[in-house]
Amino acid sequence: MTATCPPPPWHLRGTLHAALWWVRADRLPSWTLPPGVRPLRLGRRRAVVTFWVDYRPGGTLAYRELLVALAVRGGRSVGACAVEAWVDDPRSLAGGRALWGIPKHPATFVFDRPAPALLTTTVRTPQPAPAHPRPAWPVTALHRPFVRLPGRPRVRARLFQPALAERPYPCEVPLSLTGTAWLTRTRLRTAPGAPLDYLTGLRPLAACSLRGFRFTIAPAEPSRTA
Repeated sequence: MTATCPPPPWHLRGTLHAALWWVRADRLPSWTLPPGVRPLRLGRRRAVVTFWVDYRPGGTLAYRELLVALAVRGGRSVGACAVEAWVDDPRSLAGGRALWGIPKHPATFVFDRPAPALLTTTVRTPQPAPAHPRPAWPVTALHRPFVRLPGRPRVRARLFQPALAERPYPCEVPLSLTGTAWLTRTRLRTAPGAPLDYLTGLRPLAACSLRGFRFTIAPAEPSRTA
C-alpha cells in the first residue's frame, strides 16, 4: 500500500478549522488506543478535537479531510490519537493507514470558501462488505472567525497510533504546524447514528482556524509506551 502514496515526511499546506469538545465518556465510541496510552480525563469527560482541513496544491498532496483526535497521555508525554478520519484522496487514505496507523476512510466534501466558512462533508461509514453498502451521512460544520491572533504560532505535537492491518504495530508520529490563526465560533450538525453523532447538541469549548498553514507529518517512530 505504501507504493501508492508519497513517502514521509509529508509537507502540506492549506486551511484548517479545529474545535475542542469535552464529551462524556459514555457518549463516545470504544476506540482502540495503543498499549500504555490513556485518555486525558476531566471527571467523566474526555477531550476530543475535530479537524476540518483543506490541503491545497503546493504541498505533498492536495485533498480534504475530516479527522477526530482524542487527547491522550502516553508515558510522561501528552499528545493525541487520531481515532477517526475521512479523506477524498486514495493516496492519503493509503498513506495514513500504512505509514502512520491513522484509520482513514473515503468521503466526499463540499467546502464553501467565503466567510463564514460553511463546510459540508458527506461521510460514508466503513463498509462491512461490497454487497451490503451503508448510507452516506451528511456532516455539516459552520465556522465563524471573529478575532485574528498575532503572528504565526507554531505548534509541535505527537500522535500515538495503534496497530492496523496495514501497519501491524503501534507507533508515534511527530507533527509540526504553523499558520495565521483566528479564534472562531463553530457549530456542528449531524444525524442520529451517523459519524460524530456523539457531538450532537454540544458546543465546543474552544475553536480556531489556521489559514495559509504549513504542516509537516514526520516518519513514524517505534512506540515507547507498548
